[in-house]
Amino acid sequence: MNKNEFVRAYADKLGVTIKEAEADLAAFKETITDVLSAGEYVHISGFATFELKSKKARTGINPKTGEKVEIPACFTPVAKFSKSYKDNFNK
Repeated sequence: MNKNEFVRAYADKLGVTIKEAEADLAAFKETITDVLSAGEYVHISGFATFELKSKKARTGINPKTGEKVEIPACFTPVAKFSKSYKDNFNK
C-alpha cells in the first residue's frame, strides 16, 4: 500500500475527504517531527513510541569500489511498537 492508497483508506475509515485525510496525516508527521527535533519523545499508549537515537561515526565500505568511507555521526528516528499493538497480528 502506497501513501495515496493509505490516505484513501484513511479517508474512507473516517468518512472525510481525501484532502482532509492528507491534512491529518501531514499534521501527524509534522507534530512528531517537531517533538523529536526538540529532543523529546512521543509515546502513544497502545500504539508506539517514537524517539531519536544517535549513531556514532563509523567506517563503512563502498560496496561498488571496496573503498573505505567515513560515515559521520547522526541522529535517526526510531519507532518501537507496543506489545498490545503487536499482539493484534499474532492471534
